[in-house]
Amino acid sequence: MKMSKGQIGRRLLGLAVAGMALVAGGTAFAELGQPAPWEFKLQEAGSPVMENITWFHNFLFVLITVITLFVLALLIIVVVKFNAKANPVPSKTTHNTLIEVAWTLIPVLILVGIAVPSFRLLFQELDIPKADLTIKATGKQWYWSYAYPDNGKFEFDSLLAQDKQPRLLGVDNEMVVPINKVVRIQTTGADVIHSFAVPAFGIKIDSVPGRLNETWFKATKLGMFYGQCSELCGKDHAFMPIAVRVVNDQEFAAWTEAAKKKFATNPANSFASAGAAAQ
Repeated sequence: MKMSKGQIGRRLLGLAVAGMALVAGGTAFAELGQPAPWEFKLQEAGSPVMENITWFHNFLFVLITVITLFVLALLIIVVVKFNAKANPVPSKTTHNTLIEVAWTLIPVLILVGIAVPSFRLLFQELDIPKADLTIKATGKQWYWSYAYPDNGKFEFDSLLAQDKQPRLLGVDNEMVVPINKVVRIQTTGADVIHSFAVPAFGIKIDSVPGRLNETWFKATKLGMFYGQCSELCGKDHAFMPIAVRVVNDQEFAAWTEAAKKKFATNPANSFASAGAAAQ
């Protein structure tokens, strides 16, 4: 079947657009959990907990906006309708049972409507399911150390890499986890109080010296996710990034085998990434 020049042009244009979409999608997929310029919303969710946090945030935003506009409308009505010029003889009304019941009952119902999903979300965050993988994250001035007790008992340091992107988030050694697996994070501090936080996973927990705190996440997307120490811990607090690479099961198995050998001989800064370890 012969095609006209117009049909050929339209098909080529469609292929070009599809190709650019795939490239753009691949780039976004590779590094999901990081700040974006002029971003005014939460980071894209990379775990079920963060999906629920995002929903709850959006729900509260709409609710608060409606309440604010309602109160503003009441204020405008009062100013316009009941000023001295428009209403020279003010009402002597002292109470109104219906209004008083309404302004008591409605706020109670609103607070209950907020409390129910709020407590449900808190329970989801605090109730750690059976873990497929445990990682111990130790905060130090000013870097993180990660230990994998379930996968060969190796440990390594993760320091800011000045020559890597994104700026102030790239590290020499990334934490690597498998997709769709429950990862339990046990964290403590070696010197002062730090805080382990990865926004895209909806986790933030203090790393306190002499104490072992726990949290969890289940990554549902492949790619890189970034966080930072979220507790002021000294002069280089801003240079304590957290980088988590989410890979499939086969890549994770290959990485752990390589990591056991690499970090057994040189536990700190042996290689830059999961990709380098798998080679």
